[in-house]
Amino acid sequence: MNNSKQRIEQSKRYLASLGKIDTRTQFGGYSLAVEKIVFAVVAEGELYLRACEQIQPYVGAGRMPPLVFQKRGMPVALNYFRVDDAMWEQPEMLLALSRSSLKRAQQQSLDKIANPRVKDLPNMGLRLEMMLREVGICSVQSLRAEGSKQCWLKLKAAHKNVGINILFALEGAITGRHQAALPDAVMQELRDWVECLSLCPQAKK
Repeated sequence: MNNSKQRIEQSKRYLASLGKIDTRTQFGGYSLAVEKIVFAVVAEGELYLRACEQIQPYVGAGRMPPLVFQKRGMPVALNYFRVDDAMWEQPEMLLALSRSSLKRAQQQSLDKIANPRVKDLPNMGLRLEMMLREVGICSVQSLRAEGSKQCWLKLKAAHKNVGINILFALEGAITGRHQAALPDAVMQELRDWVECLSLCPQAKK
């Protein structure tokens, strides 16, 4: 841990011109971020830069191995690549590569905002995104166009164990709210609709 702390301080000195660098625990190490955009990770005393076009030649030459994270006992290679000793001896090059990693991370963040995936919406996740994809709802646009009720009906037809909480989650995702923050009136209307379905299955609107 001490080695990582020292490396973080060294990174902050070398990369100070990028802006104020904040750190937090991540991947068993520490993430480095400027204005909440993560561009690097320090793990086991080493600095790893986020993937970008400018570091690919070094990765291809074997100079920058990936950060390997153990997940459930299995090694997973992440898109962060280790800065070697020679790079530390070339501060200008290290700064340029770090700036490229930061710019790439910033662009990815903007792209995510402009073109979000279903899993990035409130209450959603990869599993629910995959379930929706199975029933033909493959984008945020199609989710919103169908509406929470029709999406839920399609999921219910494919997965009998889908309950009302999924309906709340879908409504929250479409309206940009955590499902617990849905207005009581909205939640009650959805409950009434589900109850009506059980009594009148043809009322699927």
